[in-house]
Amino acid sequence: MQAILGVIFHFIGGFASGSFYIPYKKVKGWAWESYWIVGGIFSWLIVPPLAAFLTIPNFTDIIASTSGSILWLTYFFGILWGIGGLTYGLGVRYLGVSLGSSIILGLCMVLGSILPSIYFDFFPQEGKDIFSMFIHTDWGRMVLLGLLVCVIGIIICGKAGMMKEKEIKADVTDPHGMEVKTEFKFGLGLFVGIVSGVLSACFNFGIEAGKPMADAANEIWKAANPSETGNFLFQNNVTYVVVLWGGLTTNFIWCMILNARNKTFGDYTKASTPLLKNYIFSALAGTTWFLQFFFYGMGESKMGNGASSWILHMAFIILIANVWGLILKEWKGVSKKTMMTILAGILTIIVSVLIVGYGNSIKA
Repeated sequence: MQAILGVIFHFIGGFASGSFYIPYKKVKGWAWESYWIVGGIFSWLIVPPLAAFLTIPNFTDIIASTSGSILWLTYFFGILWGIGGLTYGLGVRYLGVSLGSSIILGLCMVLGSILPSIYFDFFPQEGKDIFSMFIHTDWGRMVLLGLLVCVIGIIICGKAGMMKEKEIKADVTDPHGMEVKTEFKFGLGLFVGIVSGVLSACFNFGIEAGKPMADAANEIWKAANPSETGNFLFQNNVTYVVVLWGGLTTNFIWCMILNARNKTFGDYTKASTPLLKNYIFSALAGTTWFLQFFFYGMGESKMGNGASSWILHMAFIILIANVWGLILKEWKGVSKKTMMTILAGILTIIVSVLIVGYGNSIKA
């Protein structure tokens, strides 16, 4: 039952992350850097401490009592993740919601799930899944199989993206043979996506680094609720506050640089744009984004902060993002063969989720 609840929570978190970019598409007359940082202020500065305040009494005391080295390492991984986060926005811009999310989050999923377990193989810690466990146990091998199947699904989605690019290039010309500009740029998007995927995995490293804060919240909750079994659903909310300070730092600096370079500081008060709607949609996008980790923490409390939690979280994001890509008609006008290829990729990712979920049920 714990594994089933974990899968459900990870699905809700994945839905939030796979959907957060949609409100940004409703923002009118603002540059990317303007709506990105407005949404980011909600994602990284306003909503995380609010969530911690509502779920963890005196969460600031936990942060204040944590050693400086743990806070710094957690914050540092947040900075690196922040670079991956802002390039994620560019990756989606050049590749689209479905393909961009597949490539970026696929890399993030592989690195974020495997590297920590390899680290704990060399530096064991109680309660941490090590890579050897995945090789020598039935549930571990099942989780690795699910990871492999998900990677295959991502490759299929990438193949569909290349097919789409060729077809778009064949179609985006005017009657005089002049090329029409398009946001879809597979080569540039792929490069940005690789950078984003590698650095985005640092969020999971940040959660690992800040685990003592989550453990403290968990112990406080257990002491206040001795009759309850299991772990505190919201223990990670205090860790998110520190990790996301790092993300805010990176994104704020970069967006201010872009505002200055592109002379877009005026966006925030631009009377010719629907200002109220722009702020509301940006805030909605930012809040939706944070909800992914709010529910990730709930799923992790049921399944453990190991590779399987990260794989499920990322697989659901990729799945939902691809479904949104179909709904938003990002694949409109492509051939039947290309459409069948992207559908095959989505189906493969769904199978991977079922395999990982089954592996965790064996472990439980």
